[in-house]
Amino acid sequence: MNKVILMGRLTRDPEVRYSQGERQMAIARYTLAVDRRGRRDAGQDAQADFIRCVAFDRAAEFAEKYFHQGMRVLVTGRIQTGSYQDRDGKTVYTTDVVIEDQEFADSKGASTGNDGFANQSYGNQGGQRYSGQSYQPQSRPAPSSAIADGFMNIPDGVDDEGLPFN
Repeated sequence: MNKVILMGRLTRDPEVRYSQGERQMAIARYTLAVDRRGRRDAGQDAQADFIRCVAFDRAAEFAEKYFHQGMRVLVTGRIQTGSYQDRDGKTVYTTDVVIEDQEFADSKGASTGNDGFANQSYGNQGGQRYSGQSYQPQSRPAPSSAIADGFMNIPDGVDDEGLPFN
């Protein structure tokens, strides 16, 4: 099985190009800075891997519209390797993550982190997702529907028996 799950920050805005031909398709390329797990020694910065990602078609359009440098995102996909000959005739090997699903990993109101990146996103706490369908933000109840203890009132017409917490 070839499955990759990554959470990291965009090192810059996605670079988007459109294919030529009868049906143009967007192709977005971006790099994620993914922190390595492990123990940090005192005075030593966290280490990160810089992983190249590529998204196609609607996922690429979504990345172009909503992803920006410094934003923390969660992606799933597959690893794809390849190679080509450079101008000097040397073989260059490539490794990319081909995106299958991508979502925001931070809340909309997240503040700037200690790493210097602006920690902004356009999703909710659970993260907005995009996996090929048109982007539709999930609706949330208005804050006025919550009572003082932070819980939302159950709207009229909703059967209490159908709720999971009786």
